[in-house]
Amino acid sequence: MSLISIGKRMPAQVVNKDLQNERNKCTFNQEEFTLWWVGGEEQLKEKRSRESYFESQPEFQDKVPLHFASHQELYEETVRKATVIFTKVKKLLTEQGKYDEKKYVHFMEALLGTGFIKEGNPLGIHFSMFIPAIVGHASPEQQDQYLKKALNCEIIGSYAQTELGHGTFLRGLETTATFDPQTDEFVINSPTLTSYKWWPGALAQTVNHCVVMAQLYSNGKCYGIHPFMVQVRDSDTHMPMPGIDIGDIGDKMGYKGVNNGYLGLKNVRIPRTGMMMKNAKLMRDGTYVKPSSSVLAYGTMVFVRVIIVRNMAQSLAKAATIAVRYSSVRRQSHINPELPEVQVIDHVTQQAKLFPLVAKAIALKLTSDNLWQMYERTTSDLNSGSLDRLPELHAIACCLKVVSTSDTATGVEVCRLACGGHGYLTCANFLNYYSLASAASTYEGENTVLLLQTARFLVKMWNQAVQGKQLMPTVGYLQNYVGKQVQQFPWSDSVPVIISAFQAVVANKLRIACQSIEKRKAKGATPEEATNMTGLELIQVAEVHGRWFVLQSAYEMFEKACQKASAPLVSVMQNLCKLVVYDEALRIRGDLLRFTTMTETDLVKLEQNYEACLQALRPNAVGIVDAFDYPDFVLGSALGAYDGNVYERLFAEAMKSPLNQEPVNKTFELYLKPLMKSRL
Repeated sequence: MSLISIGKRMPAQVVNKDLQNERNKCTFNQEEFTLWWVGGEEQLKEKRSRESYFESQPEFQDKVPLHFASHQELYEETVRKATVIFTKVKKLLTEQGKYDEKKYVHFMEALLGTGFIKEGNPLGIHFSMFIPAIVGHASPEQQDQYLKKALNCEIIGSYAQTELGHGTFLRGLETTATFDPQTDEFVINSPTLTSYKWWPGALAQTVNHCVVMAQLYSNGKCYGIHPFMVQVRDSDTHMPMPGIDIGDIGDKMGYKGVNNGYLGLKNVRIPRTGMMMKNAKLMRDGTYVKPSSSVLAYGTMVFVRVIIVRNMAQSLAKAATIAVRYSSVRRQSHINPELPEVQVIDHVTQQAKLFPLVAKAIALKLTSDNLWQMYERTTSDLNSGSLDRLPELHAIACCLKVVSTSDTATGVEVCRLACGGHGYLTCANFLNYYSLASAASTYEGENTVLLLQTARFLVKMWNQAVQGKQLMPTVGYLQNYVGKQVQQFPWSDSVPVIISAFQAVVANKLRIACQSIEKRKAKGATPEEATNMTGLELIQVAEVHGRWFVLQSAYEMFEKACQKASAPLVSVMQNLCKLVVYDEALRIRGDLLRFTTMTETDLVKLEQNYEACLQALRPNAVGIVDAFDYPDFVLGSALGAYDGNVYERLFAEAMKSPLNQEPVNKTFELYLKPLMKSRL
């Protein structure tokens, strides 16, 4: 099958000449890159078919951009779009003869990160958390009761964990579920204002069921946090059920269509079987049967963190696409005073802003693929009764969630700034990508707390290594540094050696952190106090460990791809890999000088290699972002459209403003004219 036969979209509009010249410089086959990026021919066919289908549907065309709508209007419009999506997906798959529940869920999950609804999908959490919670926590009998109804949207659900007073610290949640043996029911309560559930997506006005995380009490004893299925609204009238206080938490920086809500419960009774009992169980007499591992209760969160890494890679790639295309069209300043103004992308400083972000987006995407494979293996092990690698998955998912969200939020802002004043306009769409990444930095675990969770795992693994125990694969390298004092790793500027140098930094910083903990304990601090006082050292260790995993994953997958790719694409891939590794190394240059044999001369050479990568990627910058294959309606940006007609699109967007629909606004007669005539 030829590469060009998969149906590549070629917009018919006239393309800006500078942008077209950039495309003419491209040295590799973009379609070959795209096939690798999306995972193969079948995946690319499905992706383009899906995008073309939804782009052609009149139900998704906004006559007026929704950022001009009120809070209520925006929510109502996104609900309309969301219901249309779900209805059309089922119809489309049925017509294609491909409908089954697994295919349907996969299709819906693929849609959640596409940007089809820029303001956020108010039904997204139904597929991203509510259904996974049923699969992960419900017994087979309970899945028979709820899963098919959820897949058919007969019930629509959310996942209520975070409270007004507690978020990442799950043990501190205050919602209670107390077993009443006389009626064989749980009585669920929000005993304080701070115990109100706060933030769950779609909870406010959209859903009628909810998986509620609450403290389980039975026979006077608390058994910790467990999931409970609670109906929060009537299936026919959608009115709140008795004892339910529910509503919208108000306007937010982003995700404005998601309908985040609050939930208070007052003596809400559910049957004992309303407790999700795949893992822990409560018997009829109130006897508690604990799960094989406490970590199983957090399986839904681990799944979501895996998905977050994937979505952040896509968001950063979209932002970089917008900025690179705009930088190729925008002309600003002279490099040679004798020549016309140059394209902004010709400035090395602009290249240094954007090219590493392009490479980072690819590295994060490859890392998310690796993490997903790890998640699937671990899930398969769980189904077979093996829990050995669950803590490892939890730890790496925590720090990768941190690295991906923080780097994406920072990267999107760099892209916005790289587009000057025009990047500040809402129609540039950087606000959307930034708000997505910024929100992800706090939901499903605040980033600093997650780094500390990874750090606790690393400390445990270090102590096991000291005891001579075999370590899990992602931390196996620590065994190479046990029994030695801090030593300098032999430096060279090859990519594999630099990645190994990250291991040396983690191991040596971890050794020092563990020593700090022991010294503080020796002075009378409790283990918890000593760990808290060593927090700054610990989060640095966890972050570098996460960044090592990104580099290692990217390098391995780049190398694997290069074995099959054409020579021109191999060259591009190698430069992208080098750039992301050099960029990350320069980020921790102080640690490398401290823990490796790197000299000042080596550092200068590293900086020179970094600049050489920028120069090598310059002719292919537009080709690479084009190969990401984001259609205009997904990018949603006047600055980043395929045709590069930036100024025409900016003016057209301005004309959509309600303030431009009449020559004189009523404020003139009401306020301005009286002021002008008042002669104060």
